[in-house]
Amino acid sequence: MTIPLSAPSGLPETPARGAGAQPPPGPLRGITIPWSALPDASGLLDYLVRDDVLCWVRRDGGLVGFGEAARFSASGPGRFREAAAWWRSATAAARIENQVGGPGTGAVAFGSFAFSWTSRQESRLIVPSVLVGLDGGRGWLTYLSTDPDAELSAEAAEAVLAGWLDTASAGREADDGDALVPGHVSEQHYKRAVAAGVERIARGELSKLVLARDVVAELASPVATAQVLRELAVRYQDCWTYGVDGLIGSTPEMLIKVENKVARARVLAGTLDRANIRKQDGESDADYAQRVLAGSEKQQHEHQIAIDSLTAKLEPYTSAMTSHSEPFVLQLPNVWHLASDVSAELSAGSGQAPSSLELAEAVHPTAAVCGSPTEVAGALIRELEGMDRGRYAGPVGWTDADGNGEWGIALRGAVVEAPTRVRLYAGCGIVDASTPEAELAETWAKFRPMMEALGLHR
Repeated sequence: MTIPLSAPSGLPETPARGAGAQPPPGPLRGITIPWSALPDASGLLDYLVRDDVLCWVRRDGGLVGFGEAARFSASGPGRFREAAAWWRSATAAARIENQVGGPGTGAVAFGSFAFSWTSRQESRLIVPSVLVGLDGGRGWLTYLSTDPDAELSAEAAEAVLAGWLDTASAGREADDGDALVPGHVSEQHYKRAVAAGVERIARGELSKLVLARDVVAELASPVATAQVLRELAVRYQDCWTYGVDGLIGSTPEMLIKVENKVARARVLAGTLDRANIRKQDGESDADYAQRVLAGSEKQQHEHQIAIDSLTAKLEPYTSAMTSHSEPFVLQLPNVWHLASDVSAELSAGSGQAPSSLELAEAVHPTAAVCGSPTEVAGALIRELEGMDRGRYAGPVGWTDADGNGEWGIALRGAVVEAPTRVRLYAGCGIVDASTPEAELAETWAKFRPMMEALGLHR
C-alpha cells in the first residue's frame, strides 16, 4: 500500500515554510534496560519534576523524557511528510541495544504539530536523551546520545537520569496578581463567529464547524509547568496528560494509537458542563448525563459527523474496522462527553503497514476539531475565527522506530509563551441548532482544567 503523505485533499502542494530537508542527527546510539525503580502508587508522577520535561501520561502508564538528543521542525503542508522522512532516516541509522522490546522502547520521539498547514508556528519532533516508560507493571529506561564516545550501559543511563532528577523545578502558589485577560478572540467576537457559522450551516455550505477562542493567563511569578502537569495528571486520570516544548494539557481525545499493527482512536463530540446540572427529582448524575447528552438530537448529530469523518479517513489503511454502535457517556471532572472508541487492523498491502505518524496525518483534522466537510470548514475557520491556532487542536504524542505510537488531539491545554504568560485555548462544535451563548459557556467549561491547574478563577 502506498501511504499518501501529501497535503490534505484540496490543499495546494506548496513547499513547507519551515526547516525543509533537515539532515538527520548524527547516528543515535543508545540502550534500553528494564526499570523497576518506578514508585508503586504514583507511577510516573514522581518524574514530572522539571518544567522542561517531555511527557505523555495516563493512569499507570506513559512516557517521560528529559533532555534532547535530536530535534526536527517544519511548517506548512509538508510538515508531517518531512517529519516522517526525518524520523525514518534517524531510526534507520540508529544503533540501540534494546533489552526490553515493545512499543515505546528504543528510539522514541515526542511530537506536536500545528493544526493548520497555514500556521506560522513550527511543528516539531524531539528525541529525549533519557526516557522512562511504564506500561502497567512493566517499566524501562532508555538513554540515547549522538556522542560517539558516550558510555552506553545500565549504570550510565541511571546516572544520567539521576542528574536530571536532581535539578527539580520550583513550584508556585497562586497570587492575587495573577490575572486572566482576553486573548486574540474576545467573547463578543466569538459569539459573532458562532452566529455567522450557524448561518453558513443553514445555507447548506457545511454540516458542522468547530470554532475556538483563547484567553491569556498573566502570572505574577513564573509558571511552574511541572506542577501544572502533575495537577492535570492527578485530576484527569482518564485523559492523556501531555507536555511537549511548552505545549501542555490533558486531552480526552485519542486521535490515533498504533500498537503492533492495530490502530485505535477515541472520538469525542457532544459536551455537557458538570457545573450547571439541573437534575430531575431522584435522578442520578449518570442518568442526568444520559438523558440530556445521549438523548439530545443535536449532540448525537454532532457526534455522528465526527465518527463518520474519522472512519472515512481511516478506512483506506485498514483491513477491518469496528466501533461502538452507540456512543457512551464519558465522565470527566469538568464535563461529560459523548464518546466512541474505534479500532482497526492495519493493512500492509505490498509494503509496510502505515506508522502512527503517517496515520496521524491521514486522519487529521477530524470533524471533532475542524468540521465537515473538512476543506470547507478549514477555510471558514480561517475566515471567522480570528487567530492562528498554532499547535492547539493539532496532533500531540509520540512515535517509536517500529511505527507504534499514540497521538492525541491537543485539547484542554495551553501554550507557555513566556515565563509569566500562558495562552489557553478552547473550542466547540457548531451545528445548525447551536446558539452563541451556549457555545461561549461551553468554552469556559473547557478552559476549566487549565485554569484550575494554574490556580486561576474567572
